[in-house]
Amino acid sequence: MSGLFDYIKLVIHRKGDSLQDIQKYQLKQLQSLLEYSQKHSPFYKHTLKDVTLSSLEDMKKLPIINKSIMMEHFDDVNTVGLRKDDVMHYAVEKELKQDYLGYYLNEYVIGLSSGTSGNKGIYITPKSLTRKLPYVFLARSGIPLKYLPFKILFMLRVFSQGFNDINSPIISLKYLSTMTPTTEVIEHINKLKINILMAPPSLCRYLLPHAHWIKKPLKMIVTYAEVLEKEEKERLQDIFECKVIEIYQASEGQFASACHLGNLHINEDLVYVELLDENYQDITKPHVVAKHMIATNLVNLAQPLIRYEMNDLIVLDDPCPCGSHFRTIKNVLGRHDDVLSFIRKDGLVQTIFPDLMSRWIITTSENIREYQVTQNKDQSIKITIDPLLYHDLEDLRHQLIQRLTQECEAYDITLNVEVVFESISLPIDKSKYKRFIVKN
Repeated sequence: MSGLFDYIKLVIHRKGDSLQDIQKYQLKQLQSLLEYSQKHSPFYKHTLKDVTLSSLEDMKKLPIINKSIMMEHFDDVNTVGLRKDDVMHYAVEKELKQDYLGYYLNEYVIGLSSGTSGNKGIYITPKSLTRKLPYVFLARSGIPLKYLPFKILFMLRVFSQGFNDINSPIISLKYLSTMTPTTEVIEHINKLKINILMAPPSLCRYLLPHAHWIKKPLKMIVTYAEVLEKEEKERLQDIFECKVIEIYQASEGQFASACHLGNLHINEDLVYVELLDENYQDITKPHVVAKHMIATNLVNLAQPLIRYEMNDLIVLDDPCPCGSHFRTIKNVLGRHDDVLSFIRKDGLVQTIFPDLMSRWIITTSENIREYQVTQNKDQSIKITIDPLLYHDLEDLRHQLIQRLTQECEAYDITLNVEVVFESISLPIDKSKYKRFIVKN
């Protein structure tokens, strides 16, 4: 029953609050987070010392951190005594074995992220929070209760223990990898009588030609992990004949969910988001592109992320007619990576989604600061690596070629890959950065 309670609570939590009430709640949560972090995190005990918050404006007194700083001080940032080397070894082993279930030390889910800059990032979520987050996913996805029982097909590169624990009499969830053949996906939708599909937009595109094979129409499609363009949303709605909404989540937190009207709202009770201009002044007006997005996770005490600079950016929209005073998002500006396609040995086309190849690359070596993948017209790929250290590069080249060749072989792909080493600089407008490029 705890899961159902979490679901109901999250549906109504702060729903009718005024802007002032929301800000009061955020200040109280931030004060509690700050006090806890100063006591239990050596990093924040040192960097924040005797800082106190009497208003939200006081947040400007706190320093901004990023992934590089967080990873450099990982052992001291987290409040549960975990060590980066141990956790990294565990996370990489999980990736290599493609074993994504289970809790580290029976207490924590470990997330591994490459982000849009730097090498791997490690994110800790305690079991108590992990078991609640899927209900945020559901309660804040704009899914009407009239669709109960929810029969969900959830598709992503990996599955987590939290989602594995979600099944109940009113919610059944089936996981499939994004690498599952489209015909098999349709078979599962029909066999399990799926009424809600949760998948990245790029995967939904690959299902479009097969939509007519779905026997019972879907009630809703929920997208995530990638930018959902307005035109693409409309196309999916027309062909699947159902409502399409999106949610915005990242390794750093569950940032935004859709209301019943389908508009994306910041989860103001879960994360405190500052949108700043080039002079680090607040942006409160809609339709203005921020230069910096600073996030503070309000609910994860195991790994406090206080004023953490994101690489994504968001653009605010006008207030939503739904009545919620949670800020409305017009656009999420993130990477628009291309999807790689290869001709298999049997002559069929095999797609490789960027997130999967990203994992193959970043788990091959610690000596990768940044990378970019380009696929040529002949389907060969060129991987540009910006290394952290310029030594043993031939070994790194050999490891990458061997790893990617083996991984692609499992999909019946004979890979032609070139690895080069050079500096990679992110553009000033990080939203325009593409890590995966397909030349047509």
